[in-house]
Amino acid sequence: MTDQNLSPPDFSAVSIRAARVADFEQINALASLPGFRAGTLRLPFHSADQTRKWLESLGAGTTSIVAEINQQIVGHAGLHRSDGRRAHAANLGIGVHDDFTRRGIGKALLRALIDAADNWLNIKRIELTVYCDNAAAIRLYEKFGFEREGLHRDYAFKQGGFVDAVAMARLRKI
Repeated sequence: MTDQNLSPPDFSAVSIRAARVADFEQINALASLPGFRAGTLRLPFHSADQTRKWLESLGAGTTSIVAEINQQIVGHAGLHRSDGRRAHAANLGIGVHDDFTRRGIGKALLRALIDAADNWLNIKRIELTVYCDNAAAIRLYEKFGFEREGLHRDYAFKQGGFVDAVAMARLRKI
């Protein structure tokens, strides 16, 4: 059950670290939660084995991190770098446990990925796509300098109907 009245977590207890293949069961359980899944393109009934294989297949161009509280993974995020003439760009994905939304977990994950992109990976452009009905995520992205670049009409089939999504990007000033 989600309780939106819980206080923010003690950030001394929140750890942001690289995702590991050994995290596959917790990441699969997290990504299978209804709220988490509703914000992604993930289909229901994704197996833990599929998640393990996905984690094993991540290449050098992907930065995958988790947020952890008391050894429980409460958020997952990643950057996937483009290649060739788009090697300066990366696509961002992020999700937070249904019981930990609106408590700074997404903000901490986003801050960590932007720091990695700006200071370690030399990524100039971070791109993302977010459903139009996810106002909280859009506000968070805008606070971190993301701008709306376009609208994808009927972007995905979600909960029985087609939904629109916003294309957003953050360009690092060099």
